[in-house]
Amino acid sequence: MRLRALLDTGTLGLRLLGGEEELDRTVRGVMTTDLRDPSRYLSGGELVLTGLAWRREPEDSERFVRILAAAGVAGLAAGEAELGAVPEDLVAACARHRLPLFSVVEDVSFASITEYVVRQVSGERAGDLAAVVDRHRRLMTSGPAGGGPEAVLELLGSDLDLRAWVLSPTGRQIAGSTLAGSGPELPAETGARLAGEHLAASRTGRRGPYRLPLGSTTYSLFPIRGNGRDLRETVLSDWLLAVEADAGDWAEERLDLLHGVTQLIAVERDRRDAARTVRRRLAQEVLELVQTGAAPAEIAARLRVAAPVLLPGLGTAPHWQVVVARVEWAGGDVPGGPVAQTLLEEVLVDPGTFGPDPSDRIAVAHTGDEAVALVPLPAVPDDDTRDGHASTAGLQADALLAAVQEPLTRGLGDDGRLTLGVSASVHSAEGLRGALEEARHARRVAAARPGRVCAAGHEELASHVLLLPFVPDDVRRAFTARLLDPLRDYDRRHRAELIPTLEAFLDCDGSWTRCATRLHLHVNTLRYRVGRIEQLTGRDLARLEDKLDFFLALRMS
Repeated sequence: MRLRALLDTGTLGLRLLGGEEELDRTVRGVMTTDLRDPSRYLSGGELVLTGLAWRREPEDSERFVRILAAAGVAGLAAGEAELGAVPEDLVAACARHRLPLFSVVEDVSFASITEYVVRQVSGERAGDLAAVVDRHRRLMTSGPAGGGPEAVLELLGSDLDLRAWVLSPTGRQIAGSTLAGSGPELPAETGARLAGEHLAASRTGRRGPYRLPLGSTTYSLFPIRGNGRDLRETVLSDWLLAVEADAGDWAEERLDLLHGVTQLIAVERDRRDAARTVRRRLAQEVLELVQTGAAPAEIAARLRVAAPVLLPGLGTAPHWQVVVARVEWAGGDVPGGPVAQTLLEEVLVDPGTFGPDPSDRIAVAHTGDEAVALVPLPAVPDDDTRDGHASTAGLQADALLAAVQEPLTRGLGDDGRLTLGVSASVHSAEGLRGALEEARHARRVAAARPGRVCAAGHEELASHVLLLPFVPDDVRRAFTARLLDPLRDYDRRHRAELIPTLEAFLDCDGSWTRCATRLHLHVNTLRYRVGRIEQLTGRDLARLEDKLDFFLALRMS
């Protein structure tokens, strides 16, 4: 049963004092105690009833609640018979440790509460136990070795009538179960929403399953945990199990069953990760050759070995692109390279480009906080090309992050950042070193932008934006302040909108008619505003040099 059910039973005389967000915890038993340290008698999941006889001074509350929270109890119910109202120090301690706290009115005995909880828990266990034992047996014999996560999810569908999906941290569907009359596909936007909720909940330390209502449907999300010591090492690479059901009222046995399912799927997750070892090693070898300035012939020989592995059946001389990613955590105490490597392997999945199983086409190496992907691009015939050459359908930086930006931003939280750079495509080993440097420069351009998840492509390196990230911060501030602060101050005092007018005027290449039309102004009004800009700054917007200064100041502000 759930803690929430205790409040719905009026005869128990319980009043919630704190922890409403934790009322979906499962109650597996009940314990009455006034011991100062009852930890030896706790196994987790209990509703603890206490008359507060252990409390001699306010500091005792923090110690007692800390012991309960460490033991994993479901909640605490304090009687009012001994001290009257529950002390504020106990309420505050429970809030700090996210432990739900109830008060029990004086005329309700602990025995009544105990009897009610035991009766509910025992009834649920008796009803489900035999079926659960059988399902566990079947799941263990149909685990990943017998058909991957699909086999496990099919059992959830056939035995429990549950639609379920295994999702990547970006919301990509890895596997799904089917029910009669409904397909397994989960809309991409729904998968991204579920992944975002999973990542955000994991970062805040909430215990799974996480529940998310979307429209008329409630989804329950079960983490599929990795083996990293620090959550930041795995939160952006762990899969999740999404079930189309509200697990808030499930019996403990059913929850145990679903947790068992996540353990089986975790084995499959590890197996697939191990299968990437060859591709990672190939990428590492090529990267080392490129970085150490090896001869193009030596790099080309290594690529001839790599191409059949990465693009079987598509020839030995594809075009290549390089993608560089960097994950950085505040404090620098968690290495970002392995996280960035796994993320690139996920983000670069593109069924339209790489075929039905694109995860087998990406080779990613990592060093330090940086990951480098060697992406083969099959040549695409182009009727407009001459000399018999072919073009390639290359990767675009913005497109790579379009569908994954929201969930990854939530997973990075307030202390993480992902930046990504994409090179142009090259058709030979001679171009790989330049492509690597190009991708790294593009990533630095992305790093200069605001936001937790940013990307930049090679096409931006021919623009002024390549120079802006390397301008010292104090120079940037002084330059923009000298040009724009007079306009900002004037706008603040008079609501004149000089800054938006300047941006529109430059964007329209100084065309009075087009700018006035865009701003819905009369041309004379526009001329007045531009004249005021020139008067406040001492600049002349008819001069190319002054236009360029204003343009750069706006881009750096």
